[in-house]
Amino acid sequence: MAETSEAVLHDGSVIPVTIHGEGPALLLPARLEPYALADAETMRKWGGDPDLGPALVRGLSGSNRLIVADYEGHRMAQPAAETLTPDNLAADLLAIADAAAADVFGYYGYSWLALSGLQLALRTDRLRALAMGGFPPRDGPYRSMLAVTRAAHAMSALEPDPAWVPVDDVEPGDWDSAAVETTEAQTRQFVTLYEALQDFDDSAAAVPRDLARLAFAGADDQIDYSPQWGGVQVRIGGPLAAHREELIAAGWDVQVLPGLDHLGAMNSSVVLPILTGWLRKAGWAGQPAG
Repeated sequence: MAETSEAVLHDGSVIPVTIHGEGPALLLPARLEPYALADAETMRKWGGDPDLGPALVRGLSGSNRLIVADYEGHRMAQPAAETLTPDNLAADLLAIADAAAADVFGYYGYSWLALSGLQLALRTDRLRALAMGGFPPRDGPYRSMLAVTRAAHAMSALEPDPAWVPVDDVEPGDWDSAAVETTEAQTRQFVTLYEALQDFDDSAAAVPRDLARLAFAGADDQIDYSPQWGGVQVRIGGPLAAHREELIAAGWDVQVLPGLDHLGAMNSSVVLPILTGWLRKAGWAGQPAG
């Protein structure tokens, strides 16, 4: 049976926390609640993995004490529209670790939750291992993501366009036809986050030198957005490949995954072998039970 706890976040909201397994603590901002069948099918159609959270717990709880909280789901349910800053984001993750009485811990996040882990690493000496998936630690797409989130925020405040199609019925990748299903507050919080990061220089980020760190992404992780979505290119795999040698010299383990895009590199079948091997190599995994 998993242990249960809860954390009070910077805005006073409360997030459930579950703890699974034994070994060095590893914070996972992941969803364990099953998706509705239709939602799960849509995720698979777009290349996602609706079973990601449970698969990570099954695969890693034999060698790590997993601290699991659905931070993204919580923020969609209780948006921090004006206060989702890097400082508050890091404070929230530390509160989740505190709820599990983890004085020191590792962290794995993907996409904007990987960005969150980098911001956490710059604000605490409690982090011992950082794994970033789907967001490069150098030359991150902060400006392009601000343009995309501003466009999403603007559209979320409009009356629905009759030409928009529910995501369930859209051809995968056709963002221009997809209906905007997020609220103004949900999208505003990400505008707040990326606005706060516009002056962040990731090339000068003083990550502790003794911190074990991993960055991975799909080589094909790149999205070209139409003017409707800001008219920008969000590049993830390219910058990671371009800065590979520089990052390795700075102490990072780097994996650029051929043939995978953003959702493909997020799947549990990809992530689990990467994390399992790297955590062992980094010395942040206990001996598997049995």
